[in-house]
Amino acid sequence: MRSLTTLSFHDWKQSERAHQARVNRYVQPYLERRSSGKKHPVEDFLFTYYGHKPGQLLRWQPGAGVALEGAATTDRAAWKFNKKISESSEDMTVDVERFMAERGSTVDFVRYLVSITRQRPANFACFGLHEWAMAYKSGVNGVRHEYLPLRLGANGTDAVVEGHKIRCSHFDAFRFFTPQATPLNELQPTRELQRDMEQPGCLHAAMDLYKWCYKLTPLISSDLLMDCFELAWDVRSMDMQASPYDLEDWGYEPIAIETPEGKARYVEFQRGFAERSDELRRRLLAALSLVADTESITK
Repeated sequence: MRSLTTLSFHDWKQSERAHQARVNRYVQPYLERRSSGKKHPVEDFLFTYYGHKPGQLLRWQPGAGVALEGAATTDRAAWKFNKKISESSEDMTVDVERFMAERGSTVDFVRYLVSITRQRPANFACFGLHEWAMAYKSGVNGVRHEYLPLRLGANGTDAVVEGHKIRCSHFDAFRFFTPQATPLNELQPTRELQRDMEQPGCLHAAMDLYKWCYKLTPLISSDLLMDCFELAWDVRSMDMQASPYDLEDWGYEPIAIETPEGKARYVEFQRGFAERSDELRRRLLAALSLVADTESITK
């Protein structure tokens, strides 16, 4: 059985400040754009698509099994799933028992999904065609990102879709396919089939590690959360470079996946992301493996 690790007030406040500085590199430009009504096709995505608000991301959490000296004298006293280690102490830790009582099914789902994903072979032959399938037949459907031009135009985009095999395994990408593109996908993922279809080469599965971590906050440390956030940030950047949209005016060089050279470059990035995501999945599973021991010592 593990014992709680206690961080001194000075040490955890220092970690909190370092986390907030790390987060603000991404949050402050987004908040400034939002206040002025501006959009960014790449850098806004993690704040608009996912449900974790900037203020929530700024909250530093040490993860389960750690006690923070004197935390009950700070605003943490009101944070959900935090509790004093005893009635007579001002030190606080994560209330694992309460979290498991309210969200244990989420813990079980994430543990299974992440574990089974690691065991499957990776597909490195999708070439980011999910974004192209979302823009297919734009002459009829319109363009999803209406303020971005299509690099090859509508007809050229359609030709790329029609000239490739599309094998998207991720439901949250597939659900945005245009009606005409949906039957072109060799797979027909659904929310119910997510556990059966998730695979480690998928860019969306890599980005979703950020989602699983924030859904498990405060069980999961903010260090792991931000490592997953930054992976998702990098994946989104490459995903849009390989998309049918022209982002050169935004400073993003296109990855022309319609060419052999572009495909090779895409796969190189994809393999790197798969390696990073596998390490993050391993760390997430290791963190979840500590939850049962932590629950027993904090009751």
